[in-house]
Amino acid sequence: MSQQPATGVVMSLVSAPQLKTQVTHGPSGATLPTEAPKDNGGTGGSFSPTDLVATALASCVVTTMHLMAGKEGITLGEVRATVEKRMTPPPRKIGELVLSILMPSGLTKDQRATLEKIAHECPVARSLHPDVKVTASFGYPD
Repeated sequence: MSQQPATGVVMSLVSAPQLKTQVTHGPSGATLPTEAPKDNGGTGGSFSPTDLVATALASCVVTTMHLMAGKEGITLGEVRATVEKRMTPPPRKIGELVLSILMPSGLTKDQRATLEKIAHECPVARSLHPDVKVTASFGYPD
């Protein structure tokens, strides 16, 4: 049986003892360790798979805002974000992702509205199951 050619970005994974894995990004060769969360038998020494989902959302929101800013000619400086992952009681799943985004100063009311709207429409946000509650707040220094 022949293998189908890859049509997207391929990541590979190798499991390791103690509920750990090593993930490799195909195109770059960059690696990322993961492990089960502390409350599920891991040591808490690395990202858990559900931590990566939360991180992917925050990263996607910020990246998407920067992409939109570039297309719209908006000067967007440094954006900072935190994300809190809240799990449900058993059966375990991500129940809520709480994003707090600190925006740079100097953005007009219209620019803020444009960037906040696109943040909620990033590909990761659109890919999450509708049962996952996403709460986002935006802070501005001015």
